[in-house]
Amino acid sequence: MEALYSTIIRFFQEGGFFIYPIATVLALGIVIVVERWFFLARESARNIKAFEEFLPLLRTTDLEKMQLFSRENTAPVIRVIGCGLDMMKVTKHRADIEHAMNEGMLEAMPRLETRTGYLSMLANIATLLGLLGTIIGLISAFTAVASADPAQKSALLSLAISVAMNTTAFGLITAIPLLICYSVLQNKTAKIVTSIEMAAVKFLNIMTYNRLIHAGAQSITVAPADSPVEENLPAEAVPAPAA
Repeated sequence: MEALYSTIIRFFQEGGFFIYPIATVLALGIVIVVERWFFLARESARNIKAFEEFLPLLRTTDLEKMQLFSRENTAPVIRVIGCGLDMMKVTKHRADIEHAMNEGMLEAMPRLETRTGYLSMLANIATLLGLLGTIIGLISAFTAVASADPAQKSALLSLAISVAMNTTAFGLITAIPLLICYSVLQNKTAKIVTSIEMAAVKFLNIMTYNRLIHAGAQSITVAPADSPVEENLPAEAVPAPAA
């Protein structure tokens, strides 16, 4: 353990100036990964619990209780369904309710996706800082070797190249885990979004099956050109014959 600690300390001491900006990038990336992981895990658990509590109300098709539940619960899946319930007060057409729920999804997604994209950017920054540190280190090395004693040139050049390579290595050590964490968090976010979409479709299907919303626009019967209009009208719409 002490040997590992000594190796890490020596690595930082010999790495040059650019080791410290890369270390800052790594620390920032770790903070984002930990925060996003716990946030997404909590939101996933909240969605599952909230929909399990909402499902019995959905099966009873009690709109008042469902609307009350959607106002009290802040889980993303219930917020999306709540947008559909609010639209049902205005219209009963499935397409309009679906559009309202899509708007609710657009409101919920930024909270799930925020800051995750920074991990990809931080990985690129770490790689570029590593390369920049290597180039500047090599420039400094050749400048120092040019004015050094011929007997010391070989030792100075090998030491300077070793220091420059440390920067590139640390940049890659930082970038690779950040890219892996970025992919994992992206997949976790996509899984939550998919679960919300599935819950929204289940809500629409149950409401449609119970005839609380209409699957499409109502069709209008058009009378044939060679038939009397009265034959295609309801009984109450046909005028009574004159006395």
